[in-house]
Amino acid sequence: MTFRLPGSAVPGAQQVHIVGEFNEWSRHANPMKRLKNGDYTIALELEPGREYQFRYLIDGATWENDHNADRYIQSPFGDCDNSVVAV
Repeated sequence: MTFRLPGSAVPGAQQVHIVGEFNEWSRHANPMKRLKNGDYTIALELEPGREYQFRYLIDGATWENDHNADRYIQSPFGDCDNSVVAV
């Protein structure tokens, strides 16, 4: 599964990580690669037939949802939603 976060969604970001159920919500496990056009991308091997909650962590401080997520679900941690992708 390839995830892509447009650079326009995170202007000025220096570093983006994808954080979710697939990496036990690790803030450091999956840094995304910045492309020449400013977008960030990462390909992860995910088990098919499942849904995964995730968010993007920008510069270790700001959380961002995926604007193209399959759906959103209320996070049990705080007043926000998590993005959901179905594989």
